[in-house]
Amino acid sequence: MKVLQHAAFAAKTGVPATLCLALAACSAMSVSTPAFVQDALPAAVKAPAGHAVALESVGVGEITYECRARADNTTVQEWVFVGPRAELRDRAGKAIGSYFGPPATWVSQDGSAITGAQLAIAPSAPGNIPLQLVKANASAKPGVLAGVAYIQRVATRGGVAPASECSAATLGKREIVKYQADYIFWKPA
Repeated sequence: MKVLQHAAFAAKTGVPATLCLALAACSAMSVSTPAFVQDALPAAVKAPAGHAVALESVGVGEITYECRARADNTTVQEWVFVGPRAELRDRAGKAIGSYFGPPATWVSQDGSAITGAQLAIAPSAPGNIPLQLVKANASAKPGVLAGVAYIQRVATRGGVAPASECSAATLGKREIVKYQADYIFWKPA
């Protein structure tokens, strides 16, 4: 029956019947992206047992640092993290939300939003910000982020403090560095 429907469509539209059949076959195929697997991550940044991946995203953006005097020794200066700003994209590259802080805040395009507090970090490759596990605060709005309990920052690239000079002469200077990271959102299973 389906073959006859595709043949009729082909005759009506001028689209070759073989193309109609090929497209129909592809549309019947189930294509799914496997859920993120955290087996290779350090234990400190693994989401607890009893949770499942709810959303995977790629954050592409920047982190701002400021040259400041150290709190414990004001004669020494260092680059201090000010905050991130990133666009969140799905695995296909489509914008799905944003990430900024402080406080660490994730906002979905559906209006749901969560904040969170860092629970743990683990080293990443040199030149990359650390991996991170965050405990989420409940979302006040329904949507894709409602019910998220944990967020992981993994697959980090860039984002470390600038290599440029931070001294008494440059106090207050801000520098922006590019970064990218995967943000994995976990809900109770």
